[in-house]
Amino acid sequence: MKRLRALFACILLTAAALTAGGCSDPAEKRTLVILGSWTDGEEKPFVDVLRSIGKRTGLTYVYKGTRSLRETLVAQLQAGAPPDMAILNSPGDAAEFALAGDAYPLPEKVSGAAVPPWAPTVTVENEQGEARTRAYWAPVRVDLKSLVWSRGKPAGQATRERPWCLGLGSGATSGWPGTDWIEDLLLQQLGDTEYERWATGGMPWKETAPAWRKWAELIADGKGDLGAEGLNSSFERLPDGRRGLLKSGRCDYEHQGSFIRRHYDDEVPPVLPTPTARFLGMKSAAADGAYEVSGDMAAVFRPSAAAWDLLGRLTSRQAREDWVKAAPAGERPFFPGTPVGGTPQSGSTLAVQKLIDGSRQICMDASDAMPPTLRDAFYRAVLEFLGAGDKEKVLPGLLDQLEAERKLQEAENAFVLDDLCDSPAAAP
Repeated sequence: MKRLRALFACILLTAAALTAGGCSDPAEKRTLVILGSWTDGEEKPFVDVLRSIGKRTGLTYVYKGTRSLRETLVAQLQAGAPPDMAILNSPGDAAEFALAGDAYPLPEKVSGAAVPPWAPTVTVENEQGEARTRAYWAPVRVDLKSLVWSRGKPAGQATRERPWCLGLGSGATSGWPGTDWIEDLLLQQLGDTEYERWATGGMPWKETAPAWRKWAELIADGKGDLGAEGLNSSFERLPDGRRGLLKSGRCDYEHQGSFIRRHYDDEVPPVLPTPTARFLGMKSAAADGAYEVSGDMAAVFRPSAAAWDLLGRLTSRQAREDWVKAAPAGERPFFPGTPVGGTPQSGSTLAVQKLIDGSRQICMDASDAMPPTLRDAFYRAVLEFLGAGDKEKVLPGLLDQLEAERKLQEAENAFVLDDLCDSPAAAP
């Protein structure tokens, strides 16, 4: 099927092939296309990195950004015209593409870039029915979650006078800030072993009820940007166009990943992170030093020597140094393993890096790693839960719906990712 797909792509892209020299020669110098979700200026440092790589290789790399990454990639695959590489932020999606034969396994020369827990292996059967377990993607940039951001406020529970910021709107993926809450609370309550069991389909959803109730308790105590407004408002943009919910003046605490610091870099007093467990006074020994993480992962959809070379370069120290130099101080990216130094860092970036360095366990964002249909059902469930007047009344029904979807995915063998938690020391 892969060979037929590649042949079909050549037929559809005849004009491009004439310019590029055809589809048969993987070493041919041509323009490589990279698809990703960074837009609105967020892509500029990455484009600079591609430009630097191009100066070294003599090749041309074109980045195309879209907020509808999955839908765009699926459409291109169906048309037989995939990008050379896609930067994905969902291992669940990446695994689905791998199982369908659309994403290609990493060759030995770049397999070391598949750093856990961002790049767990996937077992795929070939046309002869032989199963092989391989890595199919590699993280190029990562973020730390399990954080509460505040502007010089002491740690402690939010109150009616000091409420939580909350916006769940994010286009087609609205709801994910709420799933981050549930996931983080589960990790802190149960520890990484049980968290991983749940994320990989081994735990009934009714066992997650304490995390939902804790979230309801928290947001009931702090009525900031909540209710219908919280449901419909952006996770990062205020109605007046400013970015950063803490700037509203209506809330004091924000539960969000390390990427949100880019909206607060010039704030006085500074906006800094506190680990969720420390902020909430959660003392679970099982979860001590455990954080959720997310990442942007490179996967190859049109294999060639040039594409694999690009993946190797994007995960190299040279590319990381170029990326750090190109990014503003408050937007410096984080990478697996040893941090890249050499240029000024903002206070928030230094604070996050310190937490990364002190972490005991890091666990991949659970919803990102779930089969896409279960992930989407999870998004919808948190939206319905937040909008409900009587949250305790609707919770059993929502968990029953999620459990039914879990069982369906289990019957279809859709849970294919394991090892979602790892020690940060495992990263190179």
